[in-house]
Amino acid sequence: MIRVLLIEDDPMVQEVNKQFIEKVEGFQVVEKAGNGKEGIEKLEKYKTDLVILDVYMPNQDGLEVLYHIRKEQFPVDVITVTAANDQETIRKMLQNGAVDYIIKPFKFERIQQALENYKRYTRKLSEKSSVSQDYIDEILHKKVKDSSEEVDIPKGLNQLTLNQISKYLDQQKEAKSAEDVAEGVGLARVTARRYLEYMKKIGHIKLDMQYGGVGRPVNRYIKK
Repeated sequence: MIRVLLIEDDPMVQEVNKQFIEKVEGFQVVEKAGNGKEGIEKLEKYKTDLVILDVYMPNQDGLEVLYHIRKEQFPVDVITVTAANDQETIRKMLQNGAVDYIIKPFKFERIQQALENYKRYTRKLSEKSSVSQDYIDEILHKKVKDSSEEVDIPKGLNQLTLNQISKYLDQQKEAKSAEDVAEGVGLARVTARRYLEYMKKIGHIKLDMQYGGVGRPVNRYIKK
């Protein structure tokens, strides 16, 4: 479970963001703070993996909080969720290590995308004690590609189903067949195969061909 500290000064927005975050599998908001000073105090007190950080706040704004996090070398990552859309703030937050930047107002799908990217990114890094340059390139390239705007998809496919299959595969540690995916997501096998072949074509997944008991190859798919 990824432990989240939510720092947001608007109580209503704070509650909505909490619901959004916990709607994504694998994330739990362990603490909330209504300003930067309180956020730092809770960060020092509670074990946290990820901070969801607003910028415009009393008693230390988000940028000051991020400076403090980096100065004290807290082992946490930060996703910025804010109304601040000026170029200088965005640049400073990213320069100081924010892994994503979401501008209010936003849809659930945008923060879901950020959290799924973060979960995949941390999972991939934790899989090996040492990695090659190719492995790093694959992680970072995948992260950038998945966090981009939705791409045009072929006629007959839709983004919602594509996202469902992608989320299902994110949760799997082993390669899955079209039949496995169909059962897991609730699709016809032929439909699942069409989506899987498309995802393979655009580089989101890779094919892991295995042989069944009678020697027939079985196409299985896994996230890169």
